[in-house]
Amino acid sequence: MHFLASEIAASVGGELIGADVQIDGASIDSRSVRPGQLFVPIVAERDGHDFIPAALESGAAAYFTSQDEATRGTAIRVPDTALALADLGRAVRRRIPDRVVGITGSVGKTSTKDLLAGVLQTTYRTAASERSFNNELGLPLTLVGAADDVEAVVLEMGARGIGHIDLLCSIARPTVGVITRVEGVHLELFGDIESVARAKGELVESLPADGIAVLNADHRYVAAMADRTSARVLRYGLSSAADVYASDIVVDEELRASFRLHTPWGSTDVRLGARGEHQVPNALAAAAAGGGLGVAIEDIASGLSAAGLSGLRMELARTSDGATVLNDAYNANPTSMSAALKSLAALPAGRRVAVLGTMAELGADSPGQHLAIALEARELGIEVIAVDEPNYGDTARHTSGVDEAVAALGDLAGGDAVLVKGSRVAALERVAQALLR
Repeated sequence: MHFLASEIAASVGGELIGADVQIDGASIDSRSVRPGQLFVPIVAERDGHDFIPAALESGAAAYFTSQDEATRGTAIRVPDTALALADLGRAVRRRIPDRVVGITGSVGKTSTKDLLAGVLQTTYRTAASERSFNNELGLPLTLVGAADDVEAVVLEMGARGIGHIDLLCSIARPTVGVITRVEGVHLELFGDIESVARAKGELVESLPADGIAVLNADHRYVAAMADRTSARVLRYGLSSAADVYASDIVVDEELRASFRLHTPWGSTDVRLGARGEHQVPNALAAAAAGGGLGVAIEDIASGLSAAGLSGLRMELARTSDGATVLNDAYNANPTSMSAALKSLAALPAGRRVAVLGTMAELGADSPGQHLAIALEARELGIEVIAVDEPNYGDTARHTSGVDEAVAALGDLAGGDAVLVKGSRVAALERVAQALLR
């Protein structure tokens, strides 16, 4: 979005210092600032104000500051830079048509965001959250970075506790809310699954009466949220009892699913570009939201076919010796880990190995959840190489660090398939990178 610095200052209650320059978009990272953007220094473990000179060197047109002195370039002085960014997001939202979709859930929200963006792009000029920009900083950055003529916006919404989704909704004012699943993940933060459901349901509570709540009919905590909204409810799932559902699901050797899509707006055949049978429910959520916003059934199908996923999610590649590497290393929890193991088991291979890192933020049941994954892998005929995570138990081969994990794999051949997966803190994409050099 294009603004004058004076317009931004007025919208956030700030004081303009310096020339009234034109601004296009915003960034909180001085290393990736593009010319013309607003730099927003965030005060956290490091004080972003220290990087204002670097941001200006990279071409930032102006910057927020909560400090008393602003001696370089154009500044907008505010009491709190993070709160000012949220207020700027609210101001941008007033410029956007009422096709704003919020997506949340314990699992699948980023993939659903990617698939829905692909669907909406067939019909509307669409902006969507980059990667997993799903918090009180990433969400307003997505809004501010949208084009002036944007017609639809897809926003991923994460939560670290009760009230976080409500805060994001106060910025985005979504007209469509999609909830994928509620699972026992991040229990270290929430305590129990009921609190997870309470937090995620804040999205549908925020919707206007003329909005649309897109709910997963196959998950009871999500399905029960129909009682928490005044919006129209569209249910999706794998059963014909849902408003939007799939039948005749087939997965090919590249892990791409094909199915018959059934909706209130008609039926059609779909072949997903995204890999993994577990992407079918996410595609159904995207189809329901897209159809609810007026996308034609044939465009829903073409959008789902063309849409790719954000990086490090179900990426399939082959080593120089012909071994298959399934890189799903962006993040992990018990639900997504189980789905990835089943995808590995579906690959044509003689030897299947899962290189697994920790699943973070599981709370007191973390040892049991890790052991259950190792046992599931054994039942599927998959070897497990655990990287810096002892809780996978005796059935796994335990290693320390990336180099040791790669060495444990031994010589890979054309009949081998390797899954790489762990929570973000494990950064196991380094294993995949080493294998594919």
